[in-house]
Amino acid sequence: MQITLSTQVASLAGALLILVAYIGHQFHWMDSAQPLYNVLNAVGSGILAWLAFRPFQFGFFVLETAWALVSIYAFAKTMRASPQASA
Repeated sequence: MQITLSTQVASLAGALLILVAYIGHQFHWMDSAQPLYNVLNAVGSGILAWLAFRPFQFGFFVLETAWALVSIYAFAKTMRASPQASA
């Protein structure tokens, strides 16, 4: 199996997005209730889930898909709560 340069770059980008959110949270640069935190996680894990789809890597695909779905849910939850918080 040949892994292309574009696949490697996309994989690195996805991992970096998740790591930025994780490191930002650990060092208190960002809060997990902030939309940016959830967007970074959702986009990063979405990229990695897509890459795990072909060639199909079941465990990695399930992990990243669940991560993306939970991040999207958390993002939507913060966006729904945001207008109420400012009122």
